[in-house]
Amino acid sequence: MLDVETLHPSLLSAEDVALWRSLAAAQPGFGNPLLGPDFAQAIGSVREDARVAVVRRDGLTQGFLAYHRRPGGLARPIGSPLSDYHGLVSRPDAGLDLGQVLRAADVSVFRYTGLIDPNGLFPASRESDRTAYMIDLGGATAEAYLEAIRAASPKKIKNYRRLDNKLDREVGPVRLVAGDVSRDAFNQLIDWKREQLERTGAHDFLRADWTRELMADLFARRSGDFRGLMINLYAGDTLVGGHFGVRLGEVYHPWIASTSPEHAAWSPGQIFFLRAIAAMPELGLSRYDLGPGHDHYKRSYGLNTVTIGEGAATAATIGGRMALSIENAWSMAGAHGAGPVGRLRRRMDAIASTELTMSGRVRDFVGAVASRAHRRQGDNLEA
Repeated sequence: MLDVETLHPSLLSAEDVALWRSLAAAQPGFGNPLLGPDFAQAIGSVREDARVAVVRRDGLTQGFLAYHRRPGGLARPIGSPLSDYHGLVSRPDAGLDLGQVLRAADVSVFRYTGLIDPNGLFPASRESDRTAYMIDLGGATAEAYLEAIRAASPKKIKNYRRLDNKLDREVGPVRLVAGDVSRDAFNQLIDWKREQLERTGAHDFLRADWTRELMADLFARRSGDFRGLMINLYAGDTLVGGHFGVRLGEVYHPWIASTSPEHAAWSPGQIFFLRAIAAMPELGLSRYDLGPGHDHYKRSYGLNTVTIGEGAATAATIGGRMALSIENAWSMAGAHGAGPVGRLRRRMDAIASTELTMSGRVRDFVGAVASRAHRRQGDNLEA
């Protein structure tokens, strides 16, 4: 008999946490830090609406689904929009009926944007699949991986190395600080990222108190397999770029990738990647997971890819069927594509996931419309 217990991540038993970690570690698809109990508990420390559905059958725990409980029976992946990967972490032979799981958890619809589903529990929707990129040494040396990158794009890599030497001569000795603990550098990366989001008209997910609190908490952790990690590039004493994110053992998943606007001419982001890959063995990293999006630069370094899904799963209830009709209408309108409807839907989801108050959502929705109109006006003037 199927039994689903829904609880806040802070209330997970030590046995459930250990089993969740074991299930995630046993399947390569679930190896990202965002899919384990540590991330769910970190989110739970800053979000009251965090939930975990613990799925059991005949007293045996079969899997875990972490999410945010939102009004109207809607569930969003825990940590959205920071959760580039999510899914139901379960035993390979669990044979779960997802509709029944959602029904037992009193969830009408679970909307996902970065689904990892090696056990095939979610509805297939290939037209909405996306590609995520990762730097996976896979037992090879960092030198061998860098040579594979160079062989694929020899002219570009030659130019980036030239810019590395140029930055060294004109600004100061270039060095990578792996595991940087400078609070000033952390704050600078955040500030640069927020300036970039404003400049490009993207949603400022760092405006919300909970996202900044989460990152500050992870930055402050100095021990354990699960903790924050900041890697920065300096020219002399000047910070020119860096990454901040979360690591679990040998796997690193950055959230913030920032560079100094004043040093854009030297392409510090490209220099950073080449040096960060070389430093992976020293850091004890075997995988540097870049996630989805921004394909134009990630594909040059992330030679390994994984397919992730975007869509919605619904409960085996009347509410679930109604939600499915709405999701189908969005899909027919192009919500999962690269066009304007798809961009609008993803922007709405990001705002709804990040902003916890109605006033905050209205403010950002109005800002999104104004930003879109401003960019369209600029495009017309350039034409």
